[in-house]
Amino acid sequence: MQLSKRQQAVLDLVRAQRFVTVEALAEHFDVTPQTIRRDFNALCDSGLLRRHHGGAGLPSSAENLAYTTRQVLQREEKERIAALAARQIPDYASLFINLGTTNEAFARALRSHRGLRVITNNLNVATELCDYPGFEVIVAGGQVRARDRGVTGEATIDLIRQFRVDFGVIGVSGIEPDGTLLDFDYHEVRVSEAIIENSRQVFLLADHTKFGRNAMVRLGHIAQVHALFTDAPVPEALQRVIVEAGTQVHIAAVD
Repeated sequence: MQLSKRQQAVLDLVRAQRFVTVEALAEHFDVTPQTIRRDFNALCDSGLLRRHHGGAGLPSSAENLAYTTRQVLQREEKERIAALAARQIPDYASLFINLGTTNEAFARALRSHRGLRVITNNLNVATELCDYPGFEVIVAGGQVRARDRGVTGEATIDLIRQFRVDFGVIGVSGIEPDGTLLDFDYHEVRVSEAIIENSRQVFLLADHTKFGRNAMVRLGHIAQVHALFTDAPVPEALQRVIVEAGTQVHIAAVD
């Protein structure tokens, strides 16, 4: 689902206020309540919002959106983020790439590179990169998740800890205003923690919908990230934390 500008604005308002009513949004956008209800229906059917009497709020912090939904949401933004991050990777570098649809776009953006050595727990990334001439791709063992072809578990972590790479490229499900990085899956978080610990530089790829988004598992803090790649200016409160942490911010603007 590609969101319209109004649907994206509705989503942003709900994330800021936690709950909004049909009437308030109809007045805010100068449209009919029926129009807002249609927007709610589309956003709720995609799992981005949850219906409540008279309005809508945020979905559960315990469950992520379906992988097929995440594949199409903010697709253009993710492609821009991926291309920008890929330009920061030199030829003949070593890197970890973990789970997430933006990271899969990042893998596709590496096709013009030479001599990369990639360790990944994402079978979609491995499939994308294994045919690139001159690339060496190592797939971490473990339990494969059917929903997104991600690999997690103790065997995954053990393999990652055997390496020390130039770049660790990670994704998250949410970033709180205080810089806390969040995700939904405890097993996935443990893999991300191992990647952070064993990377000389950590790149976080996150589109603007991750700012302020809820998820129940703490992954780490933005101060552990060397560079954040996103598609829109960072909210003011988070920006202050980022400046204090010394994390670089790269914004993939529309051409």
